[in-house]
Amino acid sequence: MSLADKVLAVNNDLPIRTDSPVHSGKVRSVYWLTESDSRRLIREKNYDVAEDAHLAIMVISDRISAFDCIWRGEGGMNGVPGKGAALNAISNHWFKLFRDQGLADSHILDIPHPLVWIVQKARPVMIEAICRQYITGSMWRSYEKGERTFCGIELPDNLEKNQKLTELLITPSTKGVIQGVPGVPAVDDVNITRKNIEENYSAFQFSCTEDIGLYEKLLKEGFDVISSALAELGQVFVDTKFEFGYVTDADGREKLIYMDEVGTPDSSRIWDESSLRRGKVVENSKESFRQLLLGHFPDPDILLNKDRMDEREALAKDNALPESVLREVSRTYVELAEKITGEKLVLSDTPKADIISILRNEYGLID
Repeated sequence: MSLADKVLAVNNDLPIRTDSPVHSGKVRSVYWLTESDSRRLIREKNYDVAEDAHLAIMVISDRISAFDCIWRGEGGMNGVPGKGAALNAISNHWFKLFRDQGLADSHILDIPHPLVWIVQKARPVMIEAICRQYITGSMWRSYEKGERTFCGIELPDNLEKNQKLTELLITPSTKGVIQGVPGVPAVDDVNITRKNIEENYSAFQFSCTEDIGLYEKLLKEGFDVISSALAELGQVFVDTKFEFGYVTDADGREKLIYMDEVGTPDSSRIWDESSLRRGKVVENSKESFRQLLLGHFPDPDILLNKDRMDEREALAKDNALPESVLREVSRTYVELAEKITGEKLVLSDTPKADIISILRNEYGLID
């Protein structure tokens, strides 16, 4: 069996019983369970949710996206070996740490397989909650061009690339298209200020203005928990993205939870601490793959310029990357997951068949 055969590239074709279309994102696919299957699992597994909560199976793939495109490798390698299992293992670790330390719950109810979560439907807060401890990436590129105000926050002059900021900055952006908010364009992923959120909290799907402070508290506390744990492993938590949503528990109480994924090399920048002390940035996150792509193609502006999206999509579609590149990305993800969790990451030779077997025999979700 080749390494390419072990990669789960297509994750939206599982025969899971559902009444709804499968939602397939860049990396994860979501199968909404039928009402009867949701109620049955809640009862059988004793999940701490309302009895009529809507549940879903979330299956992660090994696909890799960067610059809003999916990339593939030579020899039919349509993903990164171990990437999905690594991302899930890292998120599982942080979500458990958050819960154990009394921060907040997550949307995950059960983990049937390393590539699978059973989750409850949440009402998402329509914000990509981004926080930054260092000035780098897109913020640095804008700063270098003279921009000094980010999401309503003024930065001083004379900052240097990759410099640590004096405090953790929260620089939110829209999650999806938000209509009717003055001063905020109705497009996805546009920067917003805290004032925008306060004055239009219901448009961003907050239940009340007090929850704006709660989301910021959970964001900062979550960042600090991950940052401290990574520091013990010789890693620097540079910046990351959190997402939040509302669910109702078994007692009928609405609560704000963490959702999506947290503290992963897909959603965060993570640097090697000893290299940083020597003045060199060594990425242990997807940023290393982004930098590789920028150096691999002769015209990196295609990857950075949103006005050239058609060219970018053609670039991704028409160019298979060397297998060695995807193997190196695999090494970064797997080693980081094993370092964070303290456990060997076990990868399946037949991931799709294993998932189908478990969901059929242990959860009764496949006929």
